[in-house]
Amino acid sequence: MSTQKEKPASLNAENIGGIDETSVQFTPGVTILTGENATNRTSLLQTIMAALGSDEVTMKGDAEEASVELEIGGETYTRELTRQGSTIRTGGDPYLDDPTLADLFAFLLESNEARRTVAADGDLRDLIMRPIDTDEIQRDIDRLVERRRELEEELEELDSLKDRLPSLEERRTSLQEEIEETEAELAAKEEELENRDTDVEETRAEKAELEERFEELRSKRSDLEDVRYDLETERETLESARAETRELQSELDDLPDAPVGEIDELESRIDDLREQKRQLESEVNEVQSVVRFNQEMLDDGDEDVLDALEESADDVTEELLPDGNVTCWTCGSEVPEDQIEATVDRLQELSQSKLGEVDDIETRMDELTEEARELREKQRRREDLQRRLEEAESEVERAEDSIERLTDRREELRDEVEDLEAEIERMEDETYEEVLDLHKEANQIEYDLGRLEGDLEDVESEITEIEDRLDEEDRLKDRREELDEEIEELRTKIGRIERQAVEEFNEHMETVLELLEYHNLERIWLERVEKEVREGRRKVTKSVFELHIIRQTDGGATYEDTVDHLSESEREVTGLVFALAGYLTHEVYDEVPFLLLDSLEAIDADRIATLVEYLEGYNDHLVVALLSEDAAGLSEEYQYVGDI
Repeated sequence: MSTQKEKPASLNAENIGGIDETSVQFTPGVTILTGENATNRTSLLQTIMAALGSDEVTMKGDAEEASVELEIGGETYTRELTRQGSTIRTGGDPYLDDPTLADLFAFLLESNEARRTVAADGDLRDLIMRPIDTDEIQRDIDRLVERRRELEEELEELDSLKDRLPSLEERRTSLQEEIEETEAELAAKEEELENRDTDVEETRAEKAELEERFEELRSKRSDLEDVRYDLETERETLESARAETRELQSELDDLPDAPVGEIDELESRIDDLREQKRQLESEVNEVQSVVRFNQEMLDDGDEDVLDALEESADDVTEELLPDGNVTCWTCGSEVPEDQIEATVDRLQELSQSKLGEVDDIETRMDELTEEARELREKQRRREDLQRRLEEAESEVERAEDSIERLTDRREELRDEVEDLEAEIERMEDETYEEVLDLHKEANQIEYDLGRLEGDLEDVESEITEIEDRLDEEDRLKDRREELDEEIEELRTKIGRIERQAVEEFNEHMETVLELLEYHNLERIWLERVEKEVREGRRKVTKSVFELHIIRQTDGGATYEDTVDHLSESEREVTGLVFALAGYLTHEVYDEVPFLLLDSLEAIDADRIATLVEYLEGYNDHLVVALLSEDAAGLSEEYQYVGDI
C-alpha cells in the first residue's frame, strides 16, 4: 500500500514534548518505543507527527524554539516551532501540506479524535466524511454538467444540420439539372447564332464590336452582383459590430471606476502599516529581551553581577533595609523583589499588548491588500473593455466607410450598365436586330449559367462542411457518456465512501474480535442508515453511522448492548479499528509513511502483540509506544527503541 518502497528513515529533534535532543533511525516495519512512564515515548511520537506536518505537538516547557528533521526516501523534511508569548508559530518544510487525514487516521495517540469519538459514542459518520470537500465535489459536478450541456447543444446543432442535409442534397441535384438544361440551351443558342452568322458575313466588323460591348456588359453585370453581395456582407458586419459596441459600452458603464490614485493610496497605507509592524516587532523584541533578562536574574541571578553590586552597596544602609529586598542589577540600589516582579509582569503585559497590535496590523494589511487586488482587477477589466470597445468602434467605422464606398461603386456600375445597354441599342438596326437579340439572349444565358454554377459551388461547400461536422457526432456522444459517468460517480462518491468505511470497519472488526478472543462479544458492527434530522426550520434526510454491539450470554443468547457498557479495553480496540477503517477508506497509506500507536495500557499484553501483528502490513513504518511489560511478548524481529 505504501508509496515509500520500504525505505528507512532517520529523525533528529530538539525541544519537542519532554525531549531535549534525540536522534532515531527507523528501519522499515515495526518499531517499538519501550520504557516506563515519563520516558518520552509519546514525545518521540510527537516529533514524528511534527515532521509530517501535524500541529498536535507540544514544545518543551523551558524552550523558546524547537526543531525536527526527518529524512526518508532520499528527501529531507523540516519543522521549526517558535514560542511567541502564549502561542507557538510553525515554519519549515514538513512532509504533508495538509495533515488532516494523518491526524484523524494515522496518528493514533490517546487524544486521537477517531478513538475518542468511538469511546464517547459520537458522530462517526461526520468524522469519516470530514476530509471530503463536499463543496468542491459540487463545484466539479456543476462544471461537468455545464460541459455536458454544451455538448448536448452541439449534438442538437448536428441533428439540425442532419435534418438540413437532405434538402441541400435535393437542391444540389436540382441545380445540377438546371445547369445541364442551361448548358444545352446555351449550346442551341450558339448553334443558332452560328447559322445566322453565315448569312451576314459582311457584318463581321459590326458584330465584333457588338460582341465586345456585350462582353463588357456581361462583365459589368458580374461586377455589380459582386458589389451587391459585398454590400450585404458589410451591412451584417456593421450590425454585429454595433451590437458588440452597445454590449461593451453597457458593461463598461456598469463597471465602477478603480482610480489609480486610490490604488496608490492603498499601497501607501500598506507600506505605512508594514513600517508600523516592523517598529512594533522591534519594540516587542526589545521588551522580551528585557523581560527574559530580568526573569533570569530573578530566578537564578548572575553571581558575578550580584557580587559586584553587593560590594559597592553601603553596609550600614543595607542593615537598615527590610528583608525581601534585592540589589537592582541596573542601578545598584536596593528595591523590594516584588516590585521588580511587578515591573516584569507589566512588561509582559506590554509585550502581549504589542503582539496583539501586530496581529491587528497584519489583519488590516491583509484586508487592504485584498482591496487593492480587487481594485487592480476592476481596473484591468475596465482597460480590457475599453480596448475591445475601441476595436469594435474601429470595426464600425471601417464597415461604414466600406458600405459608403460600395454604395458609390454600385451606383457607378448601374450607370455604366445603363450606358452600355443604351449604346448597344443604338448600334442595332432592323437588318441585324434578330442576330443582336440572339446575342443578348446568349449573354443572358451565360450569365444565368455562371450564377447557377456559383450557387452549386456554395451548396456543395455547405454539404461538405455538414458532413465534416457529422463525423464528430460519435466522438461527441462518447464524450457525453463519459461526462454522464463522471457526474454520476461524483454524485455517488459520498455514498460510496460511506459504504466503504462501513464495510472496512465491519470486516476488520470481525477479524480483530476473533483474533483477540473477546468471548462475550458476539459482534460489533456499523450500520449506515438514512435519518430525518432538522436543519433550522426544515427537515432533511442524512446518512448516519449507528454502532451496534452484540453480546452473548453464558447460555448462548444474544442481545444488543451500548458503548457505555464496553470495557476500556473493548472501547480502545473498537476505536483503533474505526480509525483503521478511515485509514483504508481514504487510502492514507498512499500519503503518510508512518502509522503511530500510543496509550494501549488498557489492552492486555497478549492482545497488544496480536493487534500489532495484525496492523503490521498496513504501512512502511508502524511505531508503537508501549510499557516495558507490554512490549515483552512482542516479536524479537521488531526494532526496539528504549533510550530516547
